[in-house]
Amino acid sequence: MKSIKALFIITALTASSLAMAEGGGDRVIAHMEQARKVSMDYQLAQKQKAEAPVAESKAKATGHASC
Repeated sequence: MKSIKALFIITALTASSLAMAEGGGDRVIAHMEQARKVSMDYQLAQKQKAEAPVAESKAKATGHASC
């Protein structure tokens, strides 16, 4: 009888821990999505920052000084 009670307690504790573990998936996915958005925004800003000086230097080199 004691072994059945011990088995029941172990089963109950295991089931409760597994049930609680399912709730964290939504938070993990939301955190990953937020990190991806921040990363994409940063990458876009760096790309625009890198392209801006090149465009300005070409415009200055071919300016209207000779017109």
